[in-house]
Amino acid sequence: MSDLSGRTTIVVGASRGLGQGIATAFAEAGAPVVAVSRTATVLPEPANGAGGILTETADAGDPTVVADLIDRHQPGTVVLVAGATPHMRPLQQQTWETFSVNWETDVRISFHWLREALLTPLRPGSRVVVFSSGAALAGSPLSGGYAGAKATQRFITAYAQDEADRAGLELSFTTVLPRITPLTGLGRAAARAYAARDHRPEEEYVAQLGPLLTPEQAGAAVIELVRTDAAALAAGYLLTGAGLKPLG
Repeated sequence: MSDLSGRTTIVVGASRGLGQGIATAFAEAGAPVVAVSRTATVLPEPANGAGGILTETADAGDPTVVADLIDRHQPGTVVLVAGATPHMRPLQQQTWETFSVNWETDVRISFHWLREALLTPLRPGSRVVVFSSGAALAGSPLSGGYAGAKATQRFITAYAQDEADRAGLELSFTTVLPRITPLTGLGRAAARAYAARDHRPEEEYVAQLGPLLTPEQAGAAVIELVRTDAAALAAGYLLTGAGLKPLG
């Protein structure tokens, strides 16, 4: 699947951070890209003039929107990056509303898109990549229900793969778990909060994270996954500044 030029890619959550890096990378690889975000966004055209980016301003958690976008664009690849920024505070300072925000946003979005990918269904050979978080492995005590929501995204992506296999749909579902990076808005807020919790400078906290993941690296990593033979794909990958690592 080295040639992406005839394969529409929908990137949900493309207005900023890793999502924007992924949308740009696919466009530069020659793919027609549909960049979905809740707010109106103007994304730069790829520097090499290869593919194009069409923006769609929509609520990606609305099931009617999901069905409409898939019906109209017939994607060969769907990348789900969208999610809410958690409220960074300890458990006792959360309310149920702040604690559950990532369940009501991140998990809801993944559920509706995975369900629609199976129901439509997407064309044989299509790929769906769901962005979870490294917090699903390590926890995240300052972000309420964030880590649990991200773990659930990983679970339901695996459920979708199982249902696709049972139905003989020839679809591939993969979860990517990026490690925290202060190069995104969510990551900056988290790094600041955890540094303050540990009573140390933010720069010191960031330094111990190792190589930082950039939006450009995230884009390259997802393209690598989409170009990987379906039989060789792992169910999930940890993504850091050092690259992709399959998870058992």
